[in-house]
Amino acid sequence: MKIFNTLTRQKDEFVPIEEGKVGMYVCGPTVYNFMHIGNARPMIVFDTLRRYFEYKGYKVTYVSNYTDVDDKIIKKANEEGVDASVISERYIKEAEKDMDMLNISKDIIHPRATQEIDGMIEMISSLIEKGHAYAVDGTVYFRTRSFDGYGKLSKKNIDDLEAGHRDIKVSGEEGKEDPLDFVLWKPKKEGEPAWPSPWGEGRPGWHIECSVMSRKYLGEEIDIHAGGEDLIFPHHENEIAQSESANGKPFAHYWMHNGFLNIDNVKMSKSLGNFFTIREVSEKYDLQVLRFFMLSAHYRSPLNFSAPLMEAAANGLERILTAIDRLATLRVTGPAEITAEEEQYVEEVKALVKKYEDAMEDDFNTADAVSAVFEIVKSANINVTADSSQALRDYYLDELKTLCGVLGIKTEKKEELLDEDIMLLIQQRQDARKAKNFALADQIRDQLLAQGIVLKDTREGVKWSRK
Repeated sequence: MKIFNTLTRQKDEFVPIEEGKVGMYVCGPTVYNFMHIGNARPMIVFDTLRRYFEYKGYKVTYVSNYTDVDDKIIKKANEEGVDASVISERYIKEAEKDMDMLNISKDIIHPRATQEIDGMIEMISSLIEKGHAYAVDGTVYFRTRSFDGYGKLSKKNIDDLEAGHRDIKVSGEEGKEDPLDFVLWKPKKEGEPAWPSPWGEGRPGWHIECSVMSRKYLGEEIDIHAGGEDLIFPHHENEIAQSESANGKPFAHYWMHNGFLNIDNVKMSKSLGNFFTIREVSEKYDLQVLRFFMLSAHYRSPLNFSAPLMEAAANGLERILTAIDRLATLRVTGPAEITAEEEQYVEEVKALVKKYEDAMEDDFNTADAVSAVFEIVKSANINVTADSSQALRDYYLDELKTLCGVLGIKTEKKEELLDEDIMLLIQQRQDARKAKNFALADQIRDQLLAQGIVLKDTREGVKWSRK
């Protein structure tokens, strides 16, 4: 199995630290709003990576954090006049709903930055003791030049950074020994959450959070660290500097980064009006379509999101699900066991399963893996008929379900609610809202959304439509 390692800039053979086990850390969202579809790409990509490891028999420990203290969270909390924890809790719950609709595996360790402050203080103290960090008036900075390997992930030369590439400098704070030094701990400001520390009340810098949480849940050395390519510098570069300076050993053996997501060939931006949340996309498409769309391209390639491409993905996914449904409901009249004549079809499927696995083993090329699934679908549509053996029908069905499962594609068709059932649930939601039981109202709304029913509250009452 080969993985393109951002650290080495080549495909490296995957060798786990501990045989049969994989430890993965994937940078999670900052929870100040609904997640956008750019957040969905690493979630889908690395969840699929995890599923493939499990398919190959590995035991995977998967950690993905929530950054629940941050300038954006504090700003939103101040605007609403609530505590920052109210904002973060609200959007963690919404993120969990989105992940459920995207069929992200639930067996994930989700540490929260605010619950790991003691570990951060401990690591910062260790860095100060070792000469890699220093405190100035309540702020603690990492002494960037103290780490010889700085720049090895991003391939940036530290002298070039110093020479005037202002766009990639981490600067602006007073009291720094060097403009390249970055913050590990920042002092309390009015209206901000803060924790006691040896340097005064304050809160951690962003980079130290992931170093501490990955060490706590996966150890000082980890197999795979992953995230979007926008995190390579400075976030992941700074994580390496902190972790290796504190622990005295290599941090992550393999670094994986997914490519950017564009909207109609333009970078997603609120100012351009082409910014979409996962929830907004879910009102138009089943999020299984979004998942399938994102897996139809190689994870390291830039990916263009557009209505025509999503429609094409919806049609492709429907083709697969229709073939699976046909097999599941097909009444075959042939013998129970596979016949000699049918053995050639079994060999054909085995070759396509190998093609699927070869694609996944080559830096997790899901695009080619999806192509192999389509070939199995074509073979099933041609070769499995009412005259086929039951065993052949079941063989095709099992292989398609298994391979789709690795991709995280649900193969069961949804049972559509009848109109009267929908109206009954809408009425129950209205009753719950009148009784101020908003938790139940939200639960019913989410239940309907999961069934493909979108509700819109209007002046004329609740309107509903099918996705």
